Amino acid sequence: MERPLLVYTTFPDAASALNIGEALVRERLIACINVLPGMRSVYSWKGAVERSEEVAAILKSREGLADALSAALKARHPYDTPIILHLPVAGADADTAAWILAETGLEAPPHRPA
Repeated sequence: MERPLLVYTTFPDAASALNIGEALVRERLIACINVLPGMRSVYSWKGAVERSEEVAAILKSREGLADALSAALKARHPYDTPIILHLPVAGADADTAAWILAETGLEAPPHRPA
């Protein structure tokens, strides 16, 4: 069975994260996006230290979609260089893994886990 994949990224605001996330769900590149507002970031960008308010997002997908998901995310993302980190999943509840795989096109969708 193909393993789930978590993708971590950031957005300037919740609206852009939710809109892009919804498009990726509809395209079946992800099963879900979790948007975590209220994040404050300090980072180095083009030789300067910057501060900004952002939202973090965790996207639930599968390993086989890593490249396609990254390309789709980059194409829609408002940042010039979005952070896209693939976080391999070492283990997952069987029902959760089946739901992610089903919602991203590998199997018939089961009921949504609670």
